[in-house]
Amino acid sequence: MIHLLFTLVFIEMAFILILSFANPIRKLVIKGLDLLKQGRGPLVTKTVATTMLVVFGSTIYTITKIQKRSSESGGLLNPTDEVLMAQRLLEASLMGFSLFLGLVIDRQHYYTREIFSLRKNLETAKKLN
Repeated sequence: MIHLLFTLVFIEMAFILILSFANPIRKLVIKGLDLLKQGRGPLVTKTVATTMLVVFGSTIYTITKIQKRSSESGGLLNPTDEVLMAQRLLEASLMGFSLFLGLVIDRQHYYTREIFSLRKNLETAKKLN
């Protein structure tokens, strides 16, 4: 699962970089995101995000259980708990980053489309005057 989350975070970071700078791929990405937001796309996206949020909450709950178990045993973690804690922390942080980057991509897409529409309106207003 960690490999999948790392891949997802890197792909989302690439999308953010593509949307941030003017390049030929940006228009293609914007059109793809436009198509994704039509039809059943928003429902699927919200379902996936909600599922990730539930798994994120479960991971946080597991982390708190491990910490509680360590505090009950005198504050020392056994090696197995240390490995489990490190893996759960990594999963939780990657899921949190992924959810945050998804929100950033959504807002960047919205503002980029808004800028394009404002530029078109400005050009038509200039032509009319």
